[in-house]
This record gives sequence, structure tokens and C-alpha cells, in this order.
Amino acid sequence: MHDQAHPTTPDSEAESDGRALRPALLRGWRRRCPQCGAGPMLKGYLKVRDRCPVCAEALHHHRADDGPAYLTILIVGHVMAPLLLFVFTTWRPEPMILATGFSVGCVALSLYLLPRLKGAMVALQWARRMHGF
Repeated sequence: MHDQAHPTTPDSEAESDGRALRPALLRGWRRRCPQCGAGPMLKGYLKVRDRCPVCAEALHHHRADDGPAYLTILIVGHVMAPLLLFVFTTWRPEPMILATGFSVGCVALSLYLLPRLKGAMVALQWARRMHGF
């Protein structure tokens, strides 16, 4: 029988063991250790460190695989496609200018989002004690 004054939810369970989801996701988005928020989570552009250099939290077992790439494609597509339609119907730029501008925009947005989404996905695994997929 559950106590009505203190209902148990997945978020309250995660917070009770010291792994709150929201702060971990924000730290992961900033590419920082989900435990301490001070140490860098990534070595290089996308390689997850074995351990946090600040708090020594083990990160080697967290693997995001293709998840961040799929999320990046989803977000870039949903942002750039309507923007492309708006720019085309409003200003009617030359085709090469339109293609060049949006190609550069898609690549830049993808390069910005990919490590941040990887950090957030690793932080999600850490907060939920998933130990990778």
C-alpha cells in the first residue's frame, strides 16, 4: 500500500538516490560530467571519457550508439525544412545561393547539436542507471 502523502514516481525515485534527471541532462547538454558538472564528459569531439577527470565517475560503459545522430537529423530536418520553404517563398533567391546557404546551415547546425545530444543521451543513461544500451 502506497502512502498517499508521498506518492512514488520515477522522478522522485531517481532524485532520492542522488541522480536527478533534469540537472544531469543540462550537464550532459553542456558536455560535462552528469555527476559533478565540472569535468568534461567528452574527449575530442564525440568520444566519451572512461572516467570524469574531476570526480572520477565511471563513464566508460555509457554508449549512445546512433541515438544522437538520429535526433540530430530529426531536429535539423524539422528546423531547416520550414525555414527553407519560408525563405524560398518570401525572397525567391537564386537556386545555387539557396542550396549553398542551406547546406552550410544544415552542416553547422548538425555539428553544433551532435556532441550536445550525445552528452544529453549519456546523461540520461547515467541518471536512469542504464549503463549503456
